[in-house]
Amino acid sequence: MALLTVLCYPDPRLHQVAKPVAQVDARIKKIVADMADTMYEAPGVGLAATQVDIHERIVVIDVSDEQNELRVFINPEITWASPEKKSWREGCLSVPEFYDEVERPAQIRVKALDLEGKEFEIEADGLLAVCLQHELDHLQGKVFVEYLSLLKRNRISQKMKKRAKELVGQR
Repeated sequence: MALLTVLCYPDPRLHQVAKPVAQVDARIKKIVADMADTMYEAPGVGLAATQVDIHERIVVIDVSDEQNELRVFINPEITWASPEKKSWREGCLSVPEFYDEVERPAQIRVKALDLEGKEFEIEADGLLAVCLQHELDHLQGKVFVEYLSLLKRNRISQKMKKRAKELVGQR
């Protein structure tokens, strides 16, 4: 088990666009395992590779109550989104302790590769749809706070920078 360091907003590396995974091999499986360990330890319900400074299209998600239903999405892509929107209170491991409402499509369809490199497609709604959209945004270099007003975004950015300075000062 290897825990990875989660980048914190406003780190510019969070804005890098992830590249497609060329081949699902042992290296990718190790990254997935380490990402899952990191997500569960945090604790969180989703983690994109971008958040741990790996700029490849990999997402792990577990929205189950028992946190025992890991889902892996390699090279995920939204192929359909409902016109109906729904607002959810979102948080993020890269923006700890900050939560806000974000409006997104209520239902989506996603195609991706699994850990064996086989393509699959799922339809999602509820928390899974929100989580998938949130994590796929990370792969595009977008953090959920970018859906908020400029005032809120700047306030969060300043608080995160202050927190980072305080942590460095404690070492």
